Amino acid sequence: MPAWGSTACKEGAETLDELLRMEHVSKRFGDFYANRDINLSVRKGEVHTLLGENGAGKSTLMNVLIGLYQPTEGKIFLNGKEVRIDSPAQAVKLGIGMVHQHFMLVEAMTVFDNIILGDKHAKGLFIDRAARRKEIEELSAKYGLDVQLDRLITEISVGEQQRTEILKALYHGAELLILDEPSAALTDIEVEGLFAIMRKLVSEGKSIIFISHKMREVMHISDRITVLRLGEVVGTVNCADTDSQKLASMMIGRELVTSQYEKKDCADAAVAVELSHVDYHKESKHNGLNDMSLTVRRGEIVGIAGVDGNGQTQLAQLITGVITPDSGTVELSGQRPAIFDPHGFIKDGVSHVPEDRNLQGLVGDMTIAENLVLKSCDSAAFSSGKGLLLKKKAIGSYAGEMAKKYDIRCTSVDQDVRSLSGGNQQKVILARELESDPVLLVAAHPTRGLDIGATSFIHDQMIAARDRGVGILLISADFDEILEMSDRILVCFEGQIMGEYSGKNPPIEEISLAMTGK
Repeated sequence: MPAWGSTACKEGAETLDELLRMEHVSKRFGDFYANRDINLSVRKGEVHTLLGENGAGKSTLMNVLIGLYQPTEGKIFLNGKEVRIDSPAQAVKLGIGMVHQHFMLVEAMTVFDNIILGDKHAKGLFIDRAARRKEIEELSAKYGLDVQLDRLITEISVGEQQRTEILKALYHGAELLILDEPSAALTDIEVEGLFAIMRKLVSEGKSIIFISHKMREVMHISDRITVLRLGEVVGTVNCADTDSQKLASMMIGRELVTSQYEKKDCADAAVAVELSHVDYHKESKHNGLNDMSLTVRRGEIVGIAGVDGNGQTQLAQLITGVITPDSGTVELSGQRPAIFDPHGFIKDGVSHVPEDRNLQGLVGDMTIAENLVLKSCDSAAFSSGKGLLLKKKAIGSYAGEMAKKYDIRCTSVDQDVRSLSGGNQQKVILARELESDPVLLVAAHPTRGLDIGATSFIHDQMIAARDRGVGILLISADFDEILEMSDRILVCFEGQIMGEYSGKNPPIEEISLAMTGK
């Protein structure tokens, strides 16, 4: 496990001066209060975490702070002086920078050009690029923000894109940095690097508002924690004076029972999918597949542990028919597929929760109802003439049933799916994939970026599917999720299976070493 894996809270920040104070801030949309009477104080040189389920009001509050929304009521103070933040540009001028969960970078531009966008030093159309480059390099060295200034955004890793965003905020003068779910797409090693950067920033007197759903991270990096629930502050606590269980109870308004799912031995069960000596080398060796053999049986969860980028994406693509292996064999329920094609694999009983729900799992401009029947819109239940004429009443009725069954929180199943929170979007995907009665479910990072309540729901649904006889291949960069959910654990390194371990009392240190290739 990485060095930050302990739950030892940071000490200190008790006597530091106040940088930000939000007093009695409310934000109302019509009759709905997204934030109600919020009081928040952030000190200089501290990591102050905002914790709460999806829909608790964290993003709305931060959008008020950076000027995207204007508060319905309340005041904002910086360094003791009341300020009006009427735009993101004004927030930048006041020293507030935000790194969004989905990065706000121009992909067709270089790292350097992204950083100097809106440069405060520009004189007319001219920018002294050499001087600006020197300044950026000095900032990068000071805070350990290792970036490649001349590379295009599309050519750098997710971790480097995040460092670019942080460097951009610091370059524009941020004294208060808001990090929204900064570890959602990072590996454990990258998270360790992010935390080192955060510690350096606060040691220099910068302040950080940290938004995360990962309790282990919150307990490790925070000085103080403010918990939001249903748009209101439940309380602010010193990290050293609380624990994960208390915080989880504050978030959801009741005691959270930590469940330990029973592990199953399915050695004699029917095979859902079997790979034998599979190679895929159309990409680099590091993230291709190398002589990979594995089996997933009906009624078990097989977890793939490994640092992200070691062939997991290609494994998911292979088992869902997106890519074709260079060599080796793949069998679904004992039969080799005639052709590697997603539609054919769906017919053979393969369902898929993809790693990027927005790009691969949903059509954002379509309704919740339409997304729920994407795989079955040509069935007799939902259309006539093989999909030529949709039965909208039947689709709407079915979607309403699914919204209740899978706790999809929406005003109407006819609203665009992009309007839902991440957790509810994931529930739409899960409902569609599990209701097709699959033989095999490939679940790639199924709870990435979700709050504790949504994560628990997704896990419960996966266990219920397993107990119905669905074979599940779980791919996750969250080691805790692999340990909690898996009946068997396979370690993947550079496209190879490095070892197989029982989900009952797994040897954590041995697995961790195998994840590094040792």
